[in-house]
Amino acid sequence: MLKKLMLVFAATFLLGACASEPPPPPPPPPAAVAPPSFMVFFDWDSAKLSDASLNVLSQVVTAFRGSPNATVSAVGHTDTSGPPDYNMALSLRRANVVKTELVRQGIPAAAITATGVGEEGLLVQTGDGVREPQNRRVEIKVAGATAGMSVSNDLAYCRALSALYRRNVSNSNADAVAGDALAKCEAGDTATGIPILQRILTDNRVPLPPRA
Repeated sequence: MLKKLMLVFAATFLLGACASEPPPPPPPPPAAVAPPSFMVFFDWDSAKLSDASLNVLSQVVTAFRGSPNATVSAVGHTDTSGPPDYNMALSLRRANVVKTELVRQGIPAAAITATGVGEEGLLVQTGDGVREPQNRRVEIKVAGATAGMSVSNDLAYCRALSALYRRNVSNSNADAVAGDALAKCEAGDTATGIPILQRILTDNRVPLPPRA
């Protein structure tokens, strides 16, 4: 009898201990997705784009075209050689050269912000007066990219295609067929508008948004 009482007491004690333990913490929130980023580099005291830099900027254009609402920031940097005032102006020239090339490749100027920060934000920490190639650069970020997101319904998808057309194609290839497709989308006739816009965007090598 005493043994049974001891077992009951032990079980009660263990249950009480378990009940008093705090609940497990909630799972951590998902990590924020950083916007796509790119870098192009420059020769000393130069704001001229190399062939390698042009290839990188083509990738920026591809990332931008994947979203109707993306924006681009281009931040110019220099190394620590030369006077700070001169370097500030040089960094801005580099950022503006990048912006000009992105506009030439089809990104609207209004979607691009170009700034220069001179010697600030060194990629490689150096003393003053050091010619460091990796510090002579422009950092480019494409914010608001939604290329990996799905569009959940036909009307939203049709409008997303319309926005991509207006941003990436209309300045150079506007025609009556596209105009009719845009009107069909706005009127809710997605069965007509979607395939026409898909064909036009594909012909112009504009990536289509995923469709759920």
